[in-house]
This record gives sequence, structure tokens and C-alpha cells, in this order.
Amino acid sequence: MAAPFLSQDELRAAARTVHAVLPPTPQYRWPLLEALVAPRPDDGTALWVKHENHTPVGAFKIRGGLVYFERLLSRGERPAGVVSATRGNHGQSIGFAARRHGIPALIVVPRGNSREKNAAMRALGVELVEHGDDFQAAREHAQALAAERGWLMVPSFHRDLVAGVASYALELFGAVPDLDTVYVPIGLGSGACGLIAARDALGLSTEIVGVVSDGAPAYALSLACGEAVSHAVTTTLADGMAVRTPDADALRLMQAGLARVVLVSDVQIADAMRRLYECTHQVAEGAGAAALAGRIAERTRLAGRRTAVVLTGGNVDRSVYAEILAQ
Repeated sequence: MAAPFLSQDELRAAARTVHAVLPPTPQYRWPLLEALVAPRPDDGTALWVKHENHTPVGAFKIRGGLVYFERLLSRGERPAGVVSATRGNHGQSIGFAARRHGIPALIVVPRGNSREKNAAMRALGVELVEHGDDFQAAREHAQALAAERGWLMVPSFHRDLVAGVASYALELFGAVPDLDTVYVPIGLGSGACGLIAARDALGLSTEIVGVVSDGAPAYALSLACGEAVSHAVTTTLADGMAVRTPDADALRLMQAGLARVVLVSDVQIADAMRRLYECTHQVAEGAGAAALAGRIAERTRLAGRRTAVVLTGGNVDRSVYAEILAQ
């Protein structure tokens, strides 16, 4: 048997770094949500929501940034500045961690990016640059700016980012023993890979289901054929999942560690956002609600099972959210 991607010791050290800054986030059972996914009343179906919308930046990504910078500095590396690309939550993570260590951060976002995510990054002291029509174009421009300035390019997928993100999975698996299935949205892949890494390091049998937007199907297509396949992005709601080109390392980990992939539409995601508000009064962004959309889509498949969904973030623009709730 191959060794886990990350050892328990490495994962627990990363979790200590994270928990020195923020407490574990809760995982709750919400009766109305359980009734929504249970094919029959009192059939034993259980559903937990892991609330990553409860972090200081409103999303799970903060965990990865904290560990990435801690490990960078522990190796004696202190860049003059850092550059990265994002649709929002990764950029907030980098901005939050960079500011803690007094390191300038420049973040590139595609044109038309979330106004409120942009504002949140600027509030963290980030220098924000808008470039390109999608994440891939923003990332390529970020790489060029990093080379021009001689600053460190922080990737959106990296072993240290995954180690930090995996701390939410350690919390979930520790709080809820014997989970049958966990649903997690796939953007570039750190959230899914963090779950896989923690599951494997702990020696659990929990199946992990990746949820992909059908308006950003690159990972679904790539996992189906076993190699990276780029695809145009058309989703207007799930910006955190709007990836045109998969990361090769993330793809390999998910190929080995996911049970399956569920495709969901913007219509299904919008419905899940409304359901989360109606049933829990929690705000979820598009990507944050996608795991629930996937669980609802597989409602009859997992009757009587112990399941969880990861609400990865709640950073949705007010105008977008108001329109969705009004539908």
C-alpha cells in the first residue's frame, strides 16, 4: 500500500499552526436539511454541515495560507513580496497570512470578479490587479508580474496549502466518527485533496465525492479520461469552481482518492443556497453550496447513511444573493 500523501504527524503539525490563529469550525446536524435529503422520514439518514463559512475570511482557504507562510518562513525564506491569482478566497487567505508576517501581497483577479471579494482583499492590504477573462488568464498574468518584480509566486495548489486545508478534515473526522460519505466542491482541488489526505492518513474508509460545476467541467472530464483536459468556463454563480485548466498534482490525488464526481448546474447550486438559508440561516456562496447540491442530487443513493457536506465559504455579493433568494 502506498504511503499517504501527508502523514498524520505532518497534518497535526499543520493543524496546530492553524488553530493558533483560529478555532476549529463547527459541524452541525440541521433537522430541516436532514429531512430534505432523507428519502423517507426516520430512515436513519444523517447529515452534517462543516461550516467553513465561520472562519475570519469566510472560507476554508485561510487554513492553507497560514501553513504555507509558516513553513516558508521556518525554512528561512522571506520574500520581498508575494504574488498570486484568485477568484477571491485564496487571495484573502494569502492576504491574511502575508499581512500577519509583514510581507506585501499582490493578487490578480479576472475582470468582472466579485466586487465584495475584491473589497475584502483590499481591506487585508492586498494590491489588487484585474486582468483577463478567467482564472487561468489571471494566473498567467500573476506569474509574469512575479517574475517582473522578483517576488514569490504563490500557487493555488501546493502541498503546504493542502496540509493547512486538511485541518478542517481532521476536525470533521474527529468530531463525527464513522462517516460514510463526504461531499466537497472542486475548484482547483485543495479542499478535496485535503479531505483525501486526512482520510488516508487516519486509515478511514469514508468515501469522498467531488462536486463539479457543469459550467466548469474540466476536472470531471479530466478524471473521466485520466489526464488533464482544459474546458471553457460558463458558470456565472460558482466562481470558486470556475477552473479552466486542472492542476496535474491535484488531479493525480483526486484520481486515486475520490469515489466519484457529481456534476451540478447553476440552477441546482442556487437551490442549495436557498435551502441552506431556509433550513439553517447560513449564507453560502455558489461553491460553498455546491456540496449540498451534490448531496441532494444523490438523495436516494445514500438513504440511511451518515454523510457530511463541506460549506466551503459564504462570500457572495449581496446583489447576487438577494436575486437568488428572491427566485
